[in-house]
Amino acid sequence: MKRLLCILLALTMSVSLFTACGGDETTTSGGTAEPGVEATPEPTPEPYEANVLTGYEKDADYAEGQRITAVMVNNIQTCRPQKGLSAADVLFEIKVEGGITRFMALFTDYNNIPDIGPVRSARDQFFRLVLPWQPLYVHIGQSVVQKEYITNYNYDEWNLEGNFDGKLYYRNEDRVNWAGNHVDTEHTAYTNGQLIAEYIERHDVDDRRMYNSTFFDFVDYRDPAQVLTGENLEGASADAGRVTIRHSQSYRTQFDYDSSLGQYAMAQWYYSKGAYMDAIDENNGQQLMFDNLLILFTDIHTYPGHEAKDLQYAEYSWGGVGYYCYGGKIERIRWQKGTPLDTLRIVDFNTQEPFEINCGKTYVTVVDEDEIPGFTWESLETAQDVQEAPTTNDFVENED
Repeated sequence: MKRLLCILLALTMSVSLFTACGGDETTTSGGTAEPGVEATPEPTPEPYEANVLTGYEKDADYAEGQRITAVMVNNIQTCRPQKGLSAADVLFEIKVEGGITRFMALFTDYNNIPDIGPVRSARDQFFRLVLPWQPLYVHIGQSVVQKEYITNYNYDEWNLEGNFDGKLYYRNEDRVNWAGNHVDTEHTAYTNGQLIAEYIERHDVDDRRMYNSTFFDFVDYRDPAQVLTGENLEGASADAGRVTIRHSQSYRTQFDYDSSLGQYAMAQWYYSKGAYMDAIDENNGQQLMFDNLLILFTDIHTYPGHEAKDLQYAEYSWGGVGYYCYGGKIERIRWQKGTPLDTLRIVDFNTQEPFEINCGKTYVTVVDEDEIPGFTWESLETAQDVQEAPTTNDFVENED
């Protein structure tokens, strides 16, 4: 009996073992076990590494961790042509006293700045636009209002003032202007990257600053450029082969789109000739060219108490309406600024969401609302050149 029980127990264990093995085999098709298939890992996207002023991908020579540099350049008709403006990454043009305009050229790396000038005095309507970026601010002289901004924002270290250190610039007393005439002394001062670097070393200036964002909201350089359709122009044509900006009666800027280069070619009004002439960089004889145009309108008026020198105040607190041109097309946008420490922002005209501009060199102008009737755009095919009777402008620039 005991022997029979042992035999039955052995048979039971054999059946159990066979059943368990059979269950494992049926979990795979075809009766054969296969190894698991590993999921393909998602590729790690390349980090967004854009040039702070152009939006292009940083190259091997990018000046990482360096402050951008702003240089004030004269634009009174007598001083033209200027030097160095074709090398700027961003060029600002704004009206100052007497209806004349002035330039502020921005550079990513001061070491690459060629001879540039004539260098002229600082004005707060320019400085307030770049203050949030804490640039090296190069100029010779400054208005009394600008001096207050330097003091109030503790900006002395980065205020590279030629009147403080005459080694920041050199003079070319023999230069002649576009008309072949010798110019006054205030139109003969120039600087360059080497002189700026030597100033920084002499005065132990902190030229380091990391930027976590770009000057404008740029289209990602890895994506196609934005194509403008003019959807916010209220039915007006988006063709902007020629763009004309009037800053005052005597100072106007015009751009013609060169489709072969994909850029806008700049010309300036010469009131003594009653016509436009190409804006040329004296360094290389090249016409100034830009990928992007930004035209921003606001109230500009004389500072109360500064009527004698006609110092101009540009209202940035409330923002305003503007226009963006690229690729021979135009779109209406809005712009915002706020306090001096707030950055300039370009937003969609309707949604107020950030508006991305395309990568490249950018011309920016802030224009008095009174000059809106003088702002026009048209197809280059139908545009006609303007010829007016020559006029004079007797305004004498302020010394400071």
